[in-house]
Amino acid sequence: MRHKRGKGAGWIQRPYIFSYKGKCNYSYGGKPSGAKGKACGADFANDALNSYRKFYIVKEIVTAGICGKGRRRCMISNQVIQTSIDELKAITKIDLGVYDMSGAAVALSAGWKGIDVSAIKNFAESQADSQVIGHSHLFKVLDDSVPIYVLVAQGTNDEVYMVGKIAVSQLQNLIVAYKERFDRNTFFQSLILDNMLLVDIYNRAKKLHIEPSVPRVVYVVEVQTEKDNVVTEILRSMYSAQAGDFVTAVDEKNIILIKSLSDAGKDNMQSIAETIVTMMNTEALLKVRVAYGSVVNELKEVSKSYKEAKMALDVGKIFYIEREVLSYGNLGIGRLIYQLPVNLCRMYIREIFGDEIPSELDDETLATLNKFFENNLNVSETSKQLFVHRNTLVYRIEKIQKATGLNLRNFDDALTFKIALMVVNYMDYIDAEKN
Repeated sequence: MRHKRGKGAGWIQRPYIFSYKGKCNYSYGGKPSGAKGKACGADFANDALNSYRKFYIVKEIVTAGICGKGRRRCMISNQVIQTSIDELKAITKIDLGVYDMSGAAVALSAGWKGIDVSAIKNFAESQADSQVIGHSHLFKVLDDSVPIYVLVAQGTNDEVYMVGKIAVSQLQNLIVAYKERFDRNTFFQSLILDNMLLVDIYNRAKKLHIEPSVPRVVYVVEVQTEKDNVVTEILRSMYSAQAGDFVTAVDEKNIILIKSLSDAGKDNMQSIAETIVTMMNTEALLKVRVAYGSVVNELKEVSKSYKEAKMALDVGKIFYIEREVLSYGNLGIGRLIYQLPVNLCRMYIREIFGDEIPSELDDETLATLNKFFENNLNVSETSKQLFVHRNTLVYRIEKIQKATGLNLRNFDDALTFKIALMVVNYMDYIDAEKN
């Protein structure tokens, strides 16, 4: 089933909007495009319609902030309106219909007998807020005093009028709730991307009832494929806005959780990340990686925690592939190497190994070395875990010593070799990214 709205609306995916210094920048499904000026309106909706009508039968349709001079309109999804109308019809047994201001049907209850479209248009253009036309009550649904829908209740008695007023009230409350949710989404997206001035952060936070001075940490959940709505919905069910948490996204593969923390919660950040991994595996059958930054105490510092979480994800891809949970505070020397210039890394490798690059060692030798380092250079324990004779392990270590001149049973040489392996992995990652 395709859903329609009136002018400037159609089959569109929920967009993300980032406002900065009076400009609106949009990205449709993660592909950025720009629009100059303060107004983002029909052009935006028409672009979305042309780009997506061939590809999306949308689960949730949202007109993302039609921002006009001096006013802002936000429409909720047709699906939500249809559900509300169906529930009211089930309770009251009165047929209800919702139309946009051009007379196009948005949601109709089962058994709807129809109404002349011209009557709706005439009523929409009139100054009246409610009116009886034929055998129906007509009402305007307002958003910030601007009519955006016409609700029709079939019948002319007082009971029908009362049900119509209740329906209008319910729709207007839904619009307010959806607008606040959308505004919060835009706010947090702009906040974590550093697209807001300091004074704007606190002014908008006050309007959106967001506490500015609360300990928070940012989690980034990376899915293996393009993000699915089910991941977002699971996170929202686990961490609600009522508890001060918020879920959003700024690209195609990462979902962001901004988590408010109590004093006790600061010690449970690792377990929160592990819980997210477990829930995604069991509820959505998805393999995810979760990274989190450090705790920040002010709203303005949320972007810092986000950048740290993103860095933790990147460092994990290079040095800690086996980890599902990554903490910025526990990245160790990998975080230092990640921030080194590539040219400096190449010089270091040449000085240590010359032309004999450690990555050219066979997989068996590399596995032996990693296990040897994990066991703090303990030959006996390493040989037990590898199920090899002690002398075999010693032979492999001496083989590396002959090739590199480093005695891995000596702490300083072992540290040099370990860092070198990590630097080589980093350079391989950079080369792969360039290609």
